[in-house]
Amino acid sequence: MPPWTLIFGVPLVILALILIGLFFYFLKVWVRAAMSGARVKLWNLLGMKLRGIPPTLIVDARIRAVKAGLDVDTNSLEAHFLAGGNVINVVQALIAADKAAIPLIFKRAAAIDLAGRDVYDAVRTSVNPKVIDCPDPAKGTTMLDAVAKDGIRLLVKARVTVRANLERLVGGATEDTIIARVGQGIVSAIGSSETYKNVLENPDHISRKVLDSGLDSQTAFEIVSIDIADVSVAGVSGAREVSNVGALLETERAEADKKLRQAEAEGRRATAIAAEQEMRARVQEMQAKVIEAQAEIPLAIAHAFREGKLGIMDYYRMQNVMADTAMRESIAGGDEKSPVREG
Repeated sequence: MPPWTLIFGVPLVILALILIGLFFYFLKVWVRAAMSGARVKLWNLLGMKLRGIPPTLIVDARIRAVKAGLDVDTNSLEAHFLAGGNVINVVQALIAADKAAIPLIFKRAAAIDLAGRDVYDAVRTSVNPKVIDCPDPAKGTTMLDAVAKDGIRLLVKARVTVRANLERLVGGATEDTIIARVGQGIVSAIGSSETYKNVLENPDHISRKVLDSGLDSQTAFEIVSIDIADVSVAGVSGAREVSNVGALLETERAEADKKLRQAEAEGRRATAIAAEQEMRARVQEMQAKVIEAQAEIPLAIAHAFREGKLGIMDYYRMQNVMADTAMRESIAGGDEKSPVREG
C-alpha cells in the first residue's frame, strides 16, 4: 500500500466518520423539521451546536411558528436565545396574538421578553382582561380610607379591570402604579363630595369620575372599568348590623355636639370662677392699701405737732368730730337694723 494512501486516507476516513456521526446525530431533528414544513439545513444545525444553542429548542420553536402560519427564521430565534430570551414564550405569544388579530411582530415581542415582562401573559391579558384589587390586599390594606366634605370617613374597596397595552409594555408603568392612581382618584372624588350620602347612593358616580381621569396614561395597561366593590362608613359601631346608618350617624353626631357644648360651658364656668377669685383678690389688695393709709395718719399728726402746724385744741376738735361721726354712723346703723315703729 503506497504511503500517500495512509497519509490522505486515514484523515478522510476519520472526517467521513465524523460527518456520518453528525448526520445521524442531527437526523432526527432535521427529519422532524422537514416533515413539519419548517426545513432547516444540516449546516445550520451544526452551527447551532457549535455556538452553544440547543438545536432541538430552535427547531421546535420554528415548527410551532410555521404550523401556526407564521414565518420566523432560525437566525432571529438564535439571536434571541443568545440574548438571554425565552424563545418558546415569544413564539407562543406571537401565535396567540395572531389568532386574536392583535398586531405583534417578532421584534417587539422579543423586546418585551428581554425587558423582563412575560410577553405571552401580556397577550393573554390583552385578550382576556385581568382584575386588580384596589388597594392590594398583599400590602396589608384591604380598604381605602377617604373623608367627604361633611367630615364622615368612608372605607372603599374597588376592582379595576385592565387590558395589557402591548405598545406601551416596554417602559410602561406596572400594576402598582395603576393601584396607586386609582386609589388616589377615589380618595379625591370622595373628598369632593358634599356629603357621604351622595357616595353611598351613587358609588358608580365615583368610579366614572375616576375612569374619566385618564389614569392609565404612560402605563402598560388600559383600564377597561373601575367598579366599587364595597363602601361603608368608618368609625360607626354596629354599622353593618343596623339598617339606618344615617340615623345612627346623626345620633352619634348629636351626642358629640352635646359633649362639646358641655365642655364649652364648663370652660366658661371655670373662667367666671377665676375672674371672681381675681376680683376678690383685688378687693383684699385695696383694703390692705386703705389700712396702710390709715396707719400713716397718726404719724402725720405727730409730725404736724412737731412742726407746730397743729395745736392741742385742733387735735381735740378733730377727736370730737371723729367721735361725733362714729356716733352718727352707729345710730344710723342701728336704725337700719331695727327701724322705729310709729306709735
